[in-house]
Amino acid sequence: MDTLVSVAPCENYEHDIVTHALEEVLKPLGGLSWVTPGMHVAVKVNLVRRLAPEKAATTHPALVCALCRMLIARGAEVTVGDSPGGIFVPAYLKSVYAGTGMLAVEQTGARLNYDVSQTTAHFPDAKYAKTFDYTGWLAGADAVISFAKLKTHGLMAMTGAVKNLFGIIPGTKKPEFHFLYPDTMQFAHMLVDLCQYIRPTLSIVDAVWGMEGNGPSSGDPRFIGCILASKNPYACDLAGGRIMGVTEAPVLRAAYERGLAPERAEDLTFAGDLARFCQTDFRLIPMRNVDLFLSKSGHLDRAFGYLIRRKPKLRPELCISCGICMRTCPAHAITLSPKPHFDRRTCICCFCCQEFCPESAIVVARSPFAKFLSR
Repeated sequence: MDTLVSVAPCENYEHDIVTHALEEVLKPLGGLSWVTPGMHVAVKVNLVRRLAPEKAATTHPALVCALCRMLIARGAEVTVGDSPGGIFVPAYLKSVYAGTGMLAVEQTGARLNYDVSQTTAHFPDAKYAKTFDYTGWLAGADAVISFAKLKTHGLMAMTGAVKNLFGIIPGTKKPEFHFLYPDTMQFAHMLVDLCQYIRPTLSIVDAVWGMEGNGPSSGDPRFIGCILASKNPYACDLAGGRIMGVTEAPVLRAAYERGLAPERAEDLTFAGDLARFCQTDFRLIPMRNVDLFLSKSGHLDRAFGYLIRRKPKLRPELCISCGICMRTCPAHAITLSPKPHFDRRTCICCFCCQEFCPESAIVVARSPFAKFLSR
């Protein structure tokens, strides 16, 4: 198990600053010495949806451009891409690239991905996702770099290098995965399966400006001031969780259970001063109760778990009745009348509605009973 995580300060997104920060964070990992001329490197960024870089919801284009220049200088052919939520077609991809500032990548000599083909993966070693369709542009890559953004997440507590690889699933098929794996830990293990299948050569996390509060797309930017990198994506996220103050993250628990990462950040090896960037008041999404009381045979456990389950909650004063939440819901548990109404009997609490609401009108809420227990 590789436990080395590199940390480097990065004060802002200016060209010289990000270039130096990337060089420094990669140096303890051997830099980019593994890149050879003619190698096809795919850089999988986080472009959850069309949001400007200053919203801190997407990997910042300045960092991506700097990495592309470094890879191209070593003779690599570089493609940058993602499959955001929504229809996976070239026109939509171009719109997202434009809105997130990612069109600047083309000025470096790298390509933006417009290949919307799909490839079927057969992964018998997976715990859950033994067969799945993923974006074809990654199939021909010699190496994949996961270039993530450090953010809170409604379902997984946090999103980083591992959750970033959920973007290999074509946009319109993502809700199906939420429906197939409604249990939080099943979903987390599925994400680990995807990561184990892709096996990124390198994972980098943009934590210059992260996102706190109602993440991963409607939270608030939070300055952190660093970049993380590791050859082990789970170790990278364990370090990211420590920065945010996350004590319970399903993906990190799944990785530990499968022997892919230590249980605690203290068991990692650091190049750089992680403690310098650890936040003490980072606003997190409440994760207490994540399936801790659920069992396959214990009805009382399931009933108790339901009582303290987190649920999506509407902030009606912000809602514009656009219907995106209804169209996004994989369980078809939302109707408009005229504002969204949640059918709690069919809602699987995947928080797709919260993630894709363009007005931040849906938040993750704890039940009154859960709040009482935490007193």
